Amino acid sequence: MSYQPLAEVRKTLRVEWYRCPIDGAKLRELSKRSDLQGWFQAGGHLALFAVTGSLVYLFWAHQIWLAFLLALFTHGTIGSFFAGTAPHELGHGTVFRTKRLNKIFLYLFSLLSWWDPFDYAASHTFHHRYTLHPEGDRENLLPLSPMVGKTFLLQMFTVNVLTQRGRVFGKGGLISTIYVTILGAFGIVGSPEIPINEWLRALHTDQPEEYQKSIWWSRILLLFHGSLVVISIITGLWVLPLIFTFFAFIGNWGTYFVGMTQHCGLRENVPDFRKSVRSMTLPPIAEFLYWRMNWHTEHHMYAGVPCYNLKKLHAELAADMPEPRTLLSSWQEMRETWQRQKIDPSYQFDTPLPPTAKSARTDTPDELESSIGELAPEGLK
Repeated sequence: MSYQPLAEVRKTLRVEWYRCPIDGAKLRELSKRSDLQGWFQAGGHLALFAVTGSLVYLFWAHQIWLAFLLALFTHGTIGSFFAGTAPHELGHGTVFRTKRLNKIFLYLFSLLSWWDPFDYAASHTFHHRYTLHPEGDRENLLPLSPMVGKTFLLQMFTVNVLTQRGRVFGKGGLISTIYVTILGAFGIVGSPEIPINEWLRALHTDQPEEYQKSIWWSRILLLFHGSLVVISIITGLWVLPLIFTFFAFIGNWGTYFVGMTQHCGLRENVPDFRKSVRSMTLPPIAEFLYWRMNWHTEHHMYAGVPCYNLKKLHAELAADMPEPRTLLSSWQEMRETWQRQKIDPSYQFDTPLPPTAKSARTDTPDELESSIGELAPEGLK
């Protein structure tokens, strides 16, 4: 399928988004950023990563192999949320009040997890402005397939060699990530017949400065992770790449099961986030590792609100919002939708709204409502 150049889309596509009403003063309060909360979220995630990484090294050094494997699985489960999840919110620039801290942690999480924050910033800006309108947002192309096959799940619970790491945007498993990063270091994008490659080419044409930054970032990734592998060979510490380089491809089950729920099976080309985005409740530890992105409808509706305030935002909007799903009900909904789509490819789940829900605003929207934080690169501001 051919699409308009994104420069034309930015001129012609205008989505008049419906956002659930909220008092302007309350929105400003919820939009306040906190260095303390930022350190708890970003620093806490890194602290858990450091603890599990230390356990991996300790059990390796003492050759306690069963404990080593369990620690490595836990380390990968925690660390796999570095890829996409942590850089996503840090990319919005809403985690810390101090802008420099947002950038430092953004690059640190991205470096460790093989994530490209520059291509992603461009892509995700379009994703927020034109959510599930394919002319302007191909970060998630519907229909999405909620896979649970045996071979797929084996990789999700062990080493992800070939498959996606849980998000549609990304380089995928271990082999494809290394391959695509090498190509990226030379400014090469694969065949446009593959949808993500077509999207990247469109983004690179629209944002050439971010494209150049992406090339240099790919080179930095290869230098950093390649150096770790060389050091491990020289020193005999072959555990180091497992802790700092390959962890992002181990135990990807958590990020896959929660990340797939964001848009899978929902409606495209509608100006209502309640129909195109899914929110759900999670246990506290899962919510923490997922950087509160389980409140995903609220995040899309008011993307300038820091992740640690999204649950409070949900409480403010609850009367105008659908009931949040659970993880289990989300997957039941996605799987049922997927089965129907095999018969009727045009079918999309239409999220029911409560009787109290509205569909049009009568007040004047506050300018802050459409904020996406500091996400947009210079060429898209």
